[in-house]
Amino acid sequence: MKIKPIASNMTELVSNDGTVILFSYQTPVACKLNGNYYKTSQRWSVTTSRHISKWLSGVQAGLAEQSFFDNLTAI
Repeated sequence: MKIKPIASNMTELVSNDGTVILFSYQTPVACKLNGNYYKTSQRWSVTTSRHISKWLSGVQAGLAEQSFFDNLTAI
């Protein structure tokens, strides 16, 4: 796994299988999984919403419950 800071309070976690998870502050909020993008359906702060939009950069993303992202990072 690799941790890649992208911007202030915005980080990517890249796993060995190619899954990429976006963290806003310490919360996983979006991901690229098997070539598909997903973002949380939960409402967060303006800043977190901006992080998600910036990371997706116009890419279409499916919505998923926050628990989906929490489970991606569960050890």
